[in-house]
Amino acid sequence: MHARPAPGAGRTVGKRVLGTLGAVALTAGLLSACGDQEEPPSDAGASSAPAESSPGTDPGSSAEPGAGEPTAGEDGTDGSDGAEGSGEPTDDGTTAEPSDDPSDAGDGAGNDEDGTDDEQPGKGSSQGDEQSGGKGDGKGENEGKGDGKDSAEEEKPDYVELGETGERVSALQQRLQDLGYFVTSVDGAFGSETQQAVFALQKAGGLYRDGVVGDVTQQAADKGVVPRAQTSSGKVLEIDIDRQLVLAVENGKVVKIINASSGNGETYEAKGATYTAYTPRGSFAVYREENRMYSSSLELGDMWRPKFFTGGIAVHGSASVPAFPASHGCVRVSNSAMDWIWDTWGAPSGTPVVVY
Repeated sequence: MHARPAPGAGRTVGKRVLGTLGAVALTAGLLSACGDQEEPPSDAGASSAPAESSPGTDPGSSAEPGAGEPTAGEDGTDGSDGAEGSGEPTDDGTTAEPSDDPSDAGDGAGNDEDGTDDEQPGKGSSQGDEQSGGKGDGKGENEGKGDGKDSAEEEKPDYVELGETGERVSALQQRLQDLGYFVTSVDGAFGSETQQAVFALQKAGGLYRDGVVGDVTQQAADKGVVPRAQTSSGKVLEIDIDRQLVLAVENGKVVKIINASSGNGETYEAKGATYTAYTPRGSFAVYREENRMYSSSLELGDMWRPKFFTGGIAVHGSASVPAFPASHGCVRVSNSAMDWIWDTWGAPSGTPVVVY
């Protein structure tokens, strides 16, 4: 795994878009389609505030790009069947963000319910630089064509990516799992669940987010790059908007790192009203949860097992979780990651949710 880093132009673009997002957030208020006019119950306030961050082992985070489209599905397909949208206000005071198949942990590239088309993030292209922050780390120009050997005996490429199988994939999966990145199975198959974990690692390290493991990403894994918690006590669900990560934290220790995608900052119309795809920052708490596929009253789709933490904004499972903001305001994670939050980690009503 010896791929060269790509130019860091994406870092500058990402910062510029972040500025735009911040401006939108200030003017938009809570007009998110993944939000709602209804405020959570008065007893649903957050019980945990962010603690001062301490120096981490991660080398820094890249700026998150603006709205883009989903990448490969977690079920190993290209995710073309994943029509994940984003949360929006419902008739009963909550909002819904669509997901695809609740039984599958797909993170595939589908069409958002807002009708935009999906594009695969670029691997070293100018488009990819605009969608991904940080250093390049995708495929190198040379793929190890061998040294005079017959074409049937060509060496493997010096990067690891979606679709590969074998021992080096198993080693990668095991390392990611040991570091706390969400990987459920060390099976030697680089499917979209592994790609999701690689996205999360690249985000934590401020690297180019292409889901391809070359030298730079491998070095980050070898060095044990992980994000640091911002809270110091209790069981808290932390959402890092800048790096697009969800962290399950216990008493200041990060126990699970999950790739996420939040509001893309754009405005759109639904049922004659205009909303802004904005994910608010602050200290909240889970005040409502739906253990089912939950449908949007704005007809923007469904979301899997949502946990609402402010108004109609929820963390929920989705078949489309790209490496950049793409929702209408809710926070997407893979369906399998949402199942883990529900069935293994817990996060019942009252669990603090800190968004920063």
